[in-house]
Amino acid sequence: MTAKRSPGKTARPATTVAFQGEPGAYSHLACQAALPGMTALPCETFEAAFSAVTEGRARLAMIPIENSVGGRVADIHHLMPESGLHIIGEHFQPVDHYLLGPKGATLKRVKFVHSHVQALGQCRPMILDMGVTPVVEADTAGSARMIAELHDPAHAAIASESAAKLNGLVKLRKAASTVTRFVILSRKLELPPLGKELTLTSFVFSVRNVPAALYKALGGFATNGVNLVKIESYMLNGSFAATQFFIDIEGHPAQPSVQNAFEELQFHTAAMKVLGVYRAHPYRRKHR
Repeated sequence: MTAKRSPGKTARPATTVAFQGEPGAYSHLACQAALPGMTALPCETFEAAFSAVTEGRARLAMIPIENSVGGRVADIHHLMPESGLHIIGEHFQPVDHYLLGPKGATLKRVKFVHSHVQALGQCRPMILDMGVTPVVEADTAGSARMIAELHDPAHAAIASESAAKLNGLVKLRKAASTVTRFVILSRKLELPPLGKELTLTSFVFSVRNVPAALYKALGGFATNGVNLVKIESYMLNGSFAATQFFIDIEGHPAQPSVQNAFEELQFHTAAMKVLGVYRAHPYRRKHR
């Protein structure tokens, strides 16, 4: 897969997938692994990646949503429901972080470590062990490029092996190994046919500010035997009185059990929106 550096017009939007970061970023590696026949379009921000799809410059977007060590990726739960895009798939990407430096650098000379805030958090044990100062940057691959340009052995980056090769850096040590879950977004809602394969449905809802609202809202999933595999809460518009929940369930909206659970949910919620229905990734099926 090729990766264009400009987030402008693309030659074939129908075969383009947008991601946040630069070539060599973990989102780029996820694009290569999950969608090898498509061209990857780097974007500076998550908002830009969403816009590339909504504006027709890319057909899909590859967006990280949570990590096995770092937890949820900040801002995505706010941005995704407002984007107008739909989840059509998921991908689990193994993430091997490396401490990268310019040629001639050594571990003892490193004083500052640059990377995305998520990568720095995932590599916190190494950072504490080395006693170095973490510096937050926009993305991992961009940090690697910056270190190559700076060429100062006191500064290193946490990024992928691919980023090291692209920027002529050396691997000083393994920093951490994690797994990041990505979602694949599209303008068009694509419902997989109801079948025997494990299917996930993702949705958001907000509850009325009354006692036991969440308990009542989720009761229908328990009584109908629908498994909740993920639930996240976050405030709406900075208000401590309004909470929105992001939920993944095992099941398809065409199943009677899910239909009954959704019907009961709507009695107890202020708003509810389905974000996507998609097949479970093999990694999820293997680690159930």
